[in-house]
Amino acid sequence: MMLKDSFAEVGAFDTLRRVSDLGYNAVEISQIPMDERNVSELERAQAELGMDVASLSVMMEKPVGRPGDSLKDDFEKIVEDARRLDTTLLRIGMLPFPAMKSVDALVEFAKETNGYAERLQDQGISLYYHNHHIEFAKFNGQYLLDIINENSPAMGLEIDVHWVQRGGLDPVRTLEKYAGQTAMVHLKDYRIGMLPEQAFGLLDAGDQAGFMAAFKDVVQFAEVGEGNLDFSSIVPAAQAAGARYLLVEQDELYGRTVWEALETSHRNLTAMGFAELF
Repeated sequence: MMLKDSFAEVGAFDTLRRVSDLGYNAVEISQIPMDERNVSELERAQAELGMDVASLSVMMEKPVGRPGDSLKDDFEKIVEDARRLDTTLLRIGMLPFPAMKSVDALVEFAKETNGYAERLQDQGISLYYHNHHIEFAKFNGQYLLDIINENSPAMGLEIDVHWVQRGGLDPVRTLEKYAGQTAMVHLKDYRIGMLPEQAFGLLDAGDQAGFMAAFKDVVQFAEVGEGNLDFSSIVPAAQAAGARYLLVEQDELYGRTVWEALETSHRNLTAMGFAELF
């Protein structure tokens, strides 16, 4: 997802060559067209760079306004792509908006995904669900993520530690809770940013409501090691939970380039003592 602009500008192979030069050896594919050109260049990156395609993103239905394959319309193609790229992991990156309407809609989504997860298992492929913060809302005292989990026993989880924190839970305890179900973990930090200068302009102009909106909107995504999460505990917890891949991700960059962000996360993880994971 972080690299989709580079994929569009220079292609998959040249993008992943630069990723490899930074010291990363695996990538999760999300929000890029899975056309023949990209799939072929991903194969080339595997052959020439040793780049591991950790997982492929899928959706239940065709997305509006962005690329992606759907389990409903492209099941056979998804299986073929996974085999070509030697991956057995697929992931649903986000709860579909209609499934957020009600618990009944959520349960319907979970049961439908479970059906596809069972079909994929027959092909030797596993399906996983990636959380955001909304899944930690409660219904009758139960987290929405647990409702999904209970109604889709054939589907595993991809835990995103930033969104766990934003949802008000502790990442380490959450990884422990879902140990054995979590094949992939997203590593991105959780930073409280400084108030922007414009906010004080609003305050000077008497717009206290505008200032308070900026005051509440200081939670940021951050490079690993540049925020407040305790990755010295999170990384071992992810390994103990059975994660096969720890994937660096950052949803927003705040003026930095993707390459600066990836280099910073790599440098910080190495400094923490995790160089052997790369």
